[in-house]
Amino acid sequence: MKRALPKPQDSQCPAAPTQPATHCDGAGTTRATPETAGRNAPTAPADLTYGQYLHLPALLAQHTPASAAHDEHLFITVHQVHELWFQLLLTELSDARDRMLAGEAQPARTRLERCQAIEHTLLDTLHLLDTMTPQNFLAFRGCLGTASGTQSAQFHEIEILSGRRDPDRIGRMGWLTPTERARLQKRIAEPSLWDGFLHLLARAGHNVSTRRLRPTALAAIAHGPARQPLTGLAQSLLGHDRTWSLWRSHHALVAERQIGRRPGTGGTPGATYLQARLDTRFFPELWEAPPHSESAP
Repeated sequence: MKRALPKPQDSQCPAAPTQPATHCDGAGTTRATPETAGRNAPTAPADLTYGQYLHLPALLAQHTPASAAHDEHLFITVHQVHELWFQLLLTELSDARDRMLAGEAQPARTRLERCQAIEHTLLDTLHLLDTMTPQNFLAFRGCLGTASGTQSAQFHEIEILSGRRDPDRIGRMGWLTPTERARLQKRIAEPSLWDGFLHLLARAGHNVSTRRLRPTALAAIAHGPARQPLTGLAQSLLGHDRTWSLWRSHHALVAERQIGRRPGTGGTPGATYLQARLDTRFFPELWEAPPHSESAP
C-alpha cells in the first residue's frame, strides 16, 4: 500500500515575514535554503537570557521526585533526558525520511549519522543507571505505581517511523493519551524510513516493487564503493538499526539487574519481555543482503 507523503503543518511553522525563502518541515523546523542561509536571520530581544531561551525554570520544575530516596533523582533525570533525545531523534529521522522521498541521499545519510551519535549518547546515559544498586531502586520503586518505560510514546513513535509496524501495536496501548494515540496513528499512515530508501532505489532504476525482487538491487549497492550515495546510505540505515539494538539490549540488562525476574511496573513480564524482543530489526532485508547473505562472494 502506497503511503502518503506527510504534509507540512503550517500551524507549526514560526511566522517569519522577513524570511520568504525558508522552508518548514513536518517537524515544525524552519530550514533556510542554501541561497538564503545566513541572511534575514531572526533576531532575539536584546535582554534575552540563557535561562529564558532554554525555558529553564519550566524545564527544571519537571524534576519532582515522589520519595526521599536519593537515587530517585538519578532515575528521573536519566528518563527525562531520554525523552529529550527521543524528541530530537524523531526530528532527525523524520527529516532523513523526507530527504529520501525528495531524492536526496547524502543529506539523509548525514541525518542518520547524527542519529547514531544520539543513540550512542542514549546508551551512555543508560549506563548511569548501573551506578544504582537494586536495593536503592527498590527504595522508591513503589512510587512508580503502574508507570513503566514501555509507556514511552516517543519510543514507539521512533520504532514505527523506522519501520517496525505491528498493526496491533497501538491497540494494545491502553495507557496512551488521545494526543499520543493520534501521533502514533499518523506515523503508521506515513511512509517509513524503509519506504524512503526504496523510493531512492526506484529512482536509481532498481525494481523494488516486491520483496522477491529487492535482493538484486540490494546486492548491487552492497558491492558498490562506500562513497557511493546509496551504498553509504544503506550502511547508515544499518548503523541506526545497530545502535538502537545496542540500546535496547543494554536496557534489558539494566532491567534484569534492577528487578531480576519480577514483573515490570507496567504489567509486562519485566526483563523477560524486553529480552524476547531483542532479535527484531528495522531493516531485515538489509541485514539479509550481501555481504551478510550466504550468496555473498
